[in-house]
Amino acid sequence: MNLPNKLTLFRIILVPIMVIIPFLGIQGKFLGIPIAWLIIDLIFIIASITDKLDGYLARKNNQVTTFGKFLDPLADKILVLAAMVMLVEMAKLPAWIPIIVLSREFIVSGYRLVAVEKGGQVIAASKWGKIKTVTQMIAIILAFLDLNAFGECFGGMLQGGDAILNFAVTIMMLVQTVATIFSGVDYLKGAKKLIMS
Repeated sequence: MNLPNKLTLFRIILVPIMVIIPFLGIQGKFLGIPIAWLIIDLIFIIASITDKLDGYLARKNNQVTTFGKFLDPLADKILVLAAMVMLVEMAKLPAWIPIIVLSREFIVSGYRLVAVEKGGQVIAASKWGKIKTVTQMIAIILAFLDLNAFGECFGGMLQGGDAILNFAVTIMMLVQTVATIFSGVDYLKGAKKLIMS
């Protein structure tokens, strides 16, 4: 197994570790943020870095494999959705956001299955897909640092740094949600002829 595939597997292994952290009873705060949340955030950041690193190494060293093509996007989905579900459980994120993300992933995965069956047609990632990926990672990283609920600053309940961070999380989550919807629509447009055939 080559290094890019090992990094992808490592990213998947980090997910259950991230999920277990809240149950370990880690006490204390750093800069007002619970240490458990900081550890979760650090794990997510490391996993996000491996997402970029494995693809770069696979292309640079000509180590692109079928296993990697299958596992890499799957690892990304597991990581992002696990983090979002954790944020919902922490009351930092409304459930409708991960529902939209999950729905988009089902649409894309369904298209890819049909495409493979019809001869391996592939739709290249659109600008919306790239925006979605970047804003998702940033939004999730910031959300774990935010002590408040999604969109709370719009209600005039926060001031100072709390309001700025909450505002940034809210905007980034909204942008990634819009990008998720538009990238899903792009896939549907590209898959229209394939689905109708």
